[in-house]
Parts: sequence; C-alpha cells; structure tokens
Amino acid sequence: MPLRYFIKQWLLPPGVLFLLLLAAWWLRTRRPRLAALCFALGLGGLWLMSLPLVVERAARQLETEAPLPMAQWATLAGRADAIVVLGAGRERGDPAWGAEDQPTGTALERMRYAAQLAKASGLPVLTTGGLHYGTPPSEAQLMADRMKSDFGVDVRWKEEASRTTWENAQFSARLVQPQGVRRVVLVTQAWHMQRSRWSFEQAGFEVVPAPVGFLGKDHAQPFAGLLPDSRAVWRSGQLLNEAVGLVGYRLFY
Repeated sequence: MPLRYFIKQWLLPPGVLFLLLLAAWWLRTRRPRLAALCFALGLGGLWLMSLPLVVERAARQLETEAPLPMAQWATLAGRADAIVVLGAGRERGDPAWGAEDQPTGTALERMRYAAQLAKASGLPVLTTGGLHYGTPPSEAQLMADRMKSDFGVDVRWKEEASRTTWENAQFSARLVQPQGVRRVVLVTQAWHMQRSRWSFEQAGFEVVPAPVGFLGKDHAQPFAGLLPDSRAVWRSGQLLNEAVGLVGYRLFY
C-alpha cells in the first residue's frame, strides 16, 4: 500500500508536474529545447491547477448526478432500505481531540448530510472504510462514533475492511445484502458519485444518489476565478484522481 501510494503521487499531478520542472533544470544545458518544453508543461500545469475557474469547469464534468431534493428526504424509506456513507480518510492524532484519530472534513460533510437524511427518513445507516496502514480503529468505526456523538444518529452496520471505492461496494454487499438490503441511498462527494454509483450497482445494489459538496456550482469568484488559490490545487488533484479512477474502474473491474 505505501509503495502504491508513493508511485501514484508522482504519476499524477502535481507530482508529475514537479518532475517535469526537475527535468527542465536537469536538461537546461544539454537539451535546452526539451528543457523549455518540460518547464512550460510543468509550470503551466501547476498554474492551471491553481485556478478556481479550472476547478469549477472540471468538476462539472464529473458531477453528473443532481442533488437530492429536500422535499424527498422524508419519503426515502419508500425508495431505499438503508443509507450508505462512504469514508473519506482520517486526520491522525489531532491533539485537540486527545491525539485520537478523527474523520476528515470531507468525511464530516458526508456524515452531516447522511445524518439529516437518516433523521428525516428513519432509514438505518451503514458506514464504510477500513484501516489506515493496518492501524485501528477503522474509518467506519471513527465515522460511527462521530455520527452518534456529534449528530445523534446510531449506525447499524460498519464495513471495516475496504481500502477503495470498489471494495466499499463489494464488502458492503456481503454485509447487508444477506439481510435483505438491496436499495441504498448513497452519500459521497458529488464529484465522486459517478464512480461510487457504478461500483455499488456492479455489486448488486439499486442506488439512490445523494451527492454533497458540489464544486462545479455557479458562484461569484474574485477576478472570475483566474487568480491562483491554494485550495484549488488540492481540489484539482482530487478531480484528476477521480477522473483517472473513473476510467480505470471501467477498464479493470
């Protein structure tokens, strides 16, 4: 797992863009034209990744599922058997919480939304996510704990072995389908929903998409989103990773 993560970080932007800049420096005297090309690609790629406008336009290509209308929340029990919340990593050892691991901000956004859906519909909740480098507790357990203490929602099932979205779906199916759960309200980021819905449908679920955290929404931005922004770099990386994953899942699963 660490080796795969290391390789992935350098093959995808911004890692590969830094490699291009290093190559430009290395080739500057021996191959100046190639060095110039590497420099232009590396710096240009970093600049594009830093623009909020690029994030907004790219997100729209991935965020194909419409938001779940609030008027339908109370009627979800007639369309689904459970709510599934996908894990989104953890923050390690935050001293503000007694050095205990906590769900990431992205995971909390999903949990908050799932909690509201659960309270409105009465549907039971399943959290998903395995261990981080083999270290307990699982993401599913962290989420279940916070769902109870922060939002007052009990989690009925915890899928605690998965490492990928595909495994989220496959292991969740093994856990709840024998209990008759076939229709699920799936909660994840809007840009992650295409791959998530496909994975859960491949696992035999009927999916009601409940995307949250839209990045492609129209809103006013300073200077039309054409000034570099540190948040845009991280978001661009997430979107690029998702686009690659979407293609890869179709090819390999």
